Amino acid sequence: MTSDTPSRDNPAPHEPQSYEWDPRAPEVLDNQIAAYDALRARCPVAHSEQMGWSLLRHDDVLRAATQTRTFSAVVSKHVAVPNGMDPPEHTVYRTIVDRYFTQEVVDAFEPACRAIAADLIAALPRDKPADIVNDLAEPFALQVQSAYLGWPERLREPLREWTLSNRRATASGDRAATAAVAEQFDGYITGLLDERRAMGDAAPDDLTTRLMKEQVDGRVLNDGELVSILRNWTVGELSTISAAAGIVVDHLAEHPDVQSLMRAKAGSPATLDDAVDEILRIHPPLISNRRVVAEPTQIGGRQFEPGERLTILWASANRDEDVFGDPNEFRLDRPREDNLLYGAGIHACPGAPLARLELRMLTQELLAATGTITPDRGATSQYASYPASGFAELSVILGSVTEG
Repeated sequence: MTSDTPSRDNPAPHEPQSYEWDPRAPEVLDNQIAAYDALRARCPVAHSEQMGWSLLRHDDVLRAATQTRTFSAVVSKHVAVPNGMDPPEHTVYRTIVDRYFTQEVVDAFEPACRAIAADLIAALPRDKPADIVNDLAEPFALQVQSAYLGWPERLREPLREWTLSNRRATASGDRAATAAVAEQFDGYITGLLDERRAMGDAAPDDLTTRLMKEQVDGRVLNDGELVSILRNWTVGELSTISAAAGIVVDHLAEHPDVQSLMRAKAGSPATLDDAVDEILRIHPPLISNRRVVAEPTQIGGRQFEPGERLTILWASANRDEDVFGDPNEFRLDRPREDNLLYGAGIHACPGAPLARLELRMLTQELLAATGTITPDRGATSQYASYPASGFAELSVILGSVTEG
C-alpha cells in the first residue's frame, strides 16, 4: 500500500485519491485503532471489498452522519428500526424510541444499575489479577441490559453466547451465518413477547411490555418491528457497553494521573461523564456504521455516485489530529460536540443518557471499592478484533482500600 497524497489537504491532481486496504489483515485486527490512525494519515477515504469506501476523517464522517439526503441509512433489505431508516419513516419510529431513554426514565434506573456494578466489583479479587472482560465488563453489560428492559435472568447466558456468535458472523462476512445468528436472536425475543402476551394484564409493567403497546399509524408495533428495536438496543448494550467498561478500566490502570483526577472528582457526575467520554474518544468502543450514497457527491477528492457503500469509521474520526491535536492526550476542555462517541445527527445514539449513567455508576463503584488500579504486568492484554472494540482479554490489579 502506498500513500495517495503528498499532504492531507493539497493532493497532487495526477495521483489517486483513494487507497486499497484490507480490514482483515493481521496488523489491522491486532490493533484497529493504530491501523486507522496510520490509514487516516495516508488518505481521506480508503476502499476495501468488505467495507466499501471507508471515511476516516472527522469532517467527512460528520457530514455523512448528518446529511441524510445525500447519505442514506437504508443499507440492508432487512428492517432495522429506526437506525436503518431515513426520514420521514425514521422520524415516526425514533419518536417512539426516544421515550425509553428520557432523563426521567434513565434516572429511575440508577439504584438498580449501581447495585449491579457494586455486586460485580465486590466479587472481584483484591491485590491479585482480576479478569476484567469475563468477570466485570461482559456480565455488567448483560445484567444492566436485562434489568433495564425487564428481561428474565435465564436469557443472560444465551444472549452472551449470541453476542459472541454475532461478532464472529459479522467478522467473517458470511451472509448465511449472519442470517442464522439474526434468526436465533429473533427466536429469543419472539418467545419473550409471546410469554408477555399470554400473561395479559399480569405481564410485568416494564419497558418491554410498554414497548409492545406502542402504535404506528393506528396499529401496535408488529413482531418484526419490536424484534428490530430490541435487537438494536441489545447489540448496543452488550457489545458497546462491555467494550467501554474494559476501555475505562484499562485507561485508569495505565494512567495514574487520570485515575487520581477521577478519584478526586468521583462525586461530580458531570466531570465524571466528561472524563469517561474523553477516555472513550481516545479508544472508541464503537468502530463503525454503514451508509449508502443517495445523491452524487464528492468526498476526499473522489466523486461518489448513488448506490456506493460507505463505512463511517467513528474509531478514526474521533482521533483526527485536525480536530483533536494529539489524539492520545486526555483533556477535559474539548468541545463536547466534537466528540462523536454517540454519533451525530438524527441517528445519534438514543441510549446515550443510559450509557453515561451505566458507565458513571461502574466507575464510581470501582473507584470507591479500590485503593488503586494498576496494570497486571504478568498478563498480556489482547485487543478485540473487528467488529468489536475494546479488549478480548484484560487483567488488572485492584488494590484494597487502606484504613485511614
